[in-house]
This record gives sequence, C-alpha cells and structure tokens, in this order.
Amino acid sequence: MIELKDIVVKFGDFTALHDINVFVKEGEFFTFLGPSGCGKTTTLRTITGFIEPVEGTVIVNEQDITHVPVEKRNIGIVFQSYALFPTMTVYDNIAFGLKVKKMNKLEIDKKVKEIARKVDLSDEQLQKAVSQLSGGQQQRVAIARALVTEPAIICMDEPLSNLDAKLRVQLRNELKKMQKEFGITTIYVTHDQEEALTLSDRIAVFNKGYIEQIGTPNEVYNFSRTEFVCNFIGDINRLGDELVGMLTAAGADLDAGKHNYIRLERLHVNAEVQPGQYSLDGTVIMREYYGLYIKYYIDMGSQTLKVIEKNDGVRIYEEGQRVQVILDPRDIMAYEPEEEEEVEK
Repeated sequence: MIELKDIVVKFGDFTALHDINVFVKEGEFFTFLGPSGCGKTTTLRTITGFIEPVEGTVIVNEQDITHVPVEKRNIGIVFQSYALFPTMTVYDNIAFGLKVKKMNKLEIDKKVKEIARKVDLSDEQLQKAVSQLSGGQQQRVAIARALVTEPAIICMDEPLSNLDAKLRVQLRNELKKMQKEFGITTIYVTHDQEEALTLSDRIAVFNKGYIEQIGTPNEVYNFSRTEFVCNFIGDINRLGDELVGMLTAAGADLDAGKHNYIRLERLHVNAEVQPGQYSLDGTVIMREYYGLYIKYYIDMGSQTLKVIEKNDGVRIYEEGQRVQVILDPRDIMAYEPEEEEEVEK
C-alpha cells in the first residue's frame, strides 16, 4: 500500500532522515513512535508531500508519488493543532474539502451528515462554530474533515496530545474503533508509548533520524531489537554487575559483558521458584498502589529493582519487609554496550 524506499531528508547540512525503509499494508494502523526530534513527523510529512526527500522514493499502490503535489495525493491529514477554521461552523469545516472539489450542494450535504453521524457529531453541533466545541469534539471534526473526501490513507500527527489524560484514553479507543470501521490505512505519529502499544498493528521506533525497529506491539515490547527500544518502550530494570554476577555464580546463563534488562512484570515477589528460575533476597523500600497492580521498589543491596505485582487484595508487602525476588534468565534482554556495538541501521 505505502512504501518508503531509502528515504533521505536534509535541511541544509543537517540530515533529518537516514535511509528510511517502511512498508505499510492496506488497512493497517501503523505508528511512528519516538522522542521529539527523532524524525517521525518528518517521515509523515514526506508521505503527505509537505517535504520532498533528497534521495529515495515514496510509493502508494505501486505508483511513485515522490514528486506529486500534496493536493493530488488523496491523503487525509489530521494535524496536532487540528488546523480547523475557528470562525466557521462545524458543517463548513467538514465540507471544506468537498467544496474545493466542486461537488454539488446536495452531495456535500449528504456526505457531511453521513460522516458526522459516524464520528458522533449531532446536527446541533454541526451548526455551531468550531470555537464553541470542546477539545474532544474538535478532534472529531478534524477526523471527519479528513475522512469525508474518502482518502485512500489518513495521516495523524499527535492528534491527542492537546487533550487531558482521561479524554485522551477515551478518544484513543474511539480512534481505533473508527479506523477498523472505515478500514482505512492509517499512519499515526506519537511520542506516547502506551498510545502506540494500544492502537497499533505495527510500530516503527525512530531515533535520531533512523528506524531502530519495526514490529508488532508485542515484538517491540518483549523482543526489543536495540537497547534504545528496550529503554524507550515502557519501564524496565537494568541489572547491575553485582546482580548479574550473583546470577551467573548461581548457574544462570548470562553475559556479564552485556547490558542486561528485565521488564517489571517479569519479576515476582515471594513466588514459588519454578525450574530455571532464580531467587534473590531484597527489602521493600517503597510501594505505589495503582488498584489493578502494585509497584514495589526493592533494595537488592547493590541496586533497587522495580517489580509490578497483580493486586489480589491479600498479599501486600510493607516497607521494610524482607522478600525474595524471583526471575527467569530467559526473560532478560541483553545488548552489547553501545561503544562496542555495530548497529545495523
């Protein structure tokens, strides 16, 4: 559906994107994830046509669109700021693209009302000025305006970042539902790891103009290809030299010369030790209560480990309590130290 081949983007002497290669399948929800300045929005703007690469090719449906103008790409765009016309009504905002295409009034009216129903905007809201709507309603207007022209692709640049946390979660769920309903190929840009993990079919993790890994949410979280991905996606413990030494002395197959990491939920407190697992003594120094789960901070002597345990309402460990931390070396992700590592970009 969408293919980026060897894309290089430069701004003066600065190279913003280095040999970007991505293939997005039809109907896929594909997310560009990474910190600020990593190249994810630049890649999105290259797909939409706002940026032209100095090298490489943008292909959609087997057609080279690298030099095709923005307005001829048939790509819907939802910006971070929504880019709505504040003094115009919701109706006129949604109808704008159809009027540019010179559709007749009856066809425009039919399409606007159909898409408004699908994104849960009432007839009353259609007659209001955009400035009278809440942030969540404005976001729906921006999506409706992008979808009403029936684009082959929709690109979204951090569309939820201006909303409060509760509304962000609510609209995240609605976005995924709408995307499945429309079956539209979606490129989504975010720096929010939780958003990427919950929404995406696949994720490309960006870092300093390179793609570090492309994979499903499970692949990038549980089988992080690089140390950057491992640290950027979710919370994690890096095992210090002393703990690694204790585990290897006990028979664990670990490489002390590598950087060894383990996810919080892969550790367990006072659990029964299964074959292949190891037990380490520690002291609870702090806990955070989240309802569904409890996060413990456990002093292991040489370092503190963070552990997430499901809250069963019975086994809750107190500060100062001695506990055993159980782990399986197979859950550890290990990486060559960066200065010795030849990263394949």
